[in-house]
Amino acid sequence: MLLLAVSIVVSLSIGSAGISVRDVWGILIHQLPWLADEPVDYSPGEVAIVTQVRLSRVLLAVLVGACLALAGTGFQGVLRNPLADPYTLGVASGCSVGAAFIILFGLQAALGMWTIPLVAFCTGTVTLLGVFWLSRNKGVMQIETLILSGVIIQSFLGAFVSFMVSMSESVVNQILFWLMGSLAMRSWDNMYMLMPFLAVGFPLLLVYGQSLNLFVLGERHAAHLGIRVERTKLIVLISSTLLTAAAVSVSGVIGFVGLVVPHLIRLLVGPDYRLITPLSAIGGGVFVLWADTLARNVLSPKEIPLGVVTALIGAPFFAYLLHRRKLKQGGSL
Repeated sequence: MLLLAVSIVVSLSIGSAGISVRDVWGILIHQLPWLADEPVDYSPGEVAIVTQVRLSRVLLAVLVGACLALAGTGFQGVLRNPLADPYTLGVASGCSVGAAFIILFGLQAALGMWTIPLVAFCTGTVTLLGVFWLSRNKGVMQIETLILSGVIIQSFLGAFVSFMVSMSESVVNQILFWLMGSLAMRSWDNMYMLMPFLAVGFPLLLVYGQSLNLFVLGERHAAHLGIRVERTKLIVLISSTLLTAAAVSVSGVIGFVGLVVPHLIRLLVGPDYRLITPLSAIGGGVFVLWADTLARNVLSPKEIPLGVVTALIGAPFFAYLLHRRKLKQGGSL
């Protein structure tokens, strides 16, 4: 929590607008209700940059990171695979199909700023239903069948996205930029859209922490210990997928957050999901916040896509973790 607080303070204090740290915090302090009526020397543009652009983006980065890391925790717990991530069941491809379709046909103005997030969320949810339909057999979801169904759906929808990219001569850059992930041009409304999903998904995954601990023993042993296996799988998978769809619909596809963060937390505190779940939410927020801070400042005034930054940081770090694991196991994975 201290690391998250420090990260928020640092991220709010730096930017490409040329506003000093003193002015940034002066503006923020004067937003407090009991100081709002006092006269200030800041221009309306500076106040708008700090309160409407920078503050909303910082908080949105924390929420997106928390959603993706929580989703990764849920998938890794149910699938009993530390290499599972929020996109295992093809939800990212489903969201991408909806977003690419809207951009390709120029329908962004249909519902204003909500058009792409709402359509992407709906197509991601439909993708989840398709995966569940393929994987269920006599009311039971086998883990292997579930993963295979996700791979099939992801490949199928990925082909549609590639087709739309190849057909979009005038808007190809818009589609690719969305697919690479970014928090640019987002607002408070996007943050408010994510909050209900996080407010529901986080407590649910926290409640099922002990059940996920018993899943390590296998589904049969977990059932013998009183766990309602199919119900637990369904609730955790739906919660994790909706968290993923909500985050992707707002920010685009951001990789490695749900893969690296839960894995790192597991190395730090052990395999107890009652600890991994809340700490992953905090760690995911910190990771995406720092990645977004780098994305908007390293090449300022140009901005690097957020998904590129998370991949550049996450891939080498995850490779290092795998190398350490290999050394501890005597040279064999």
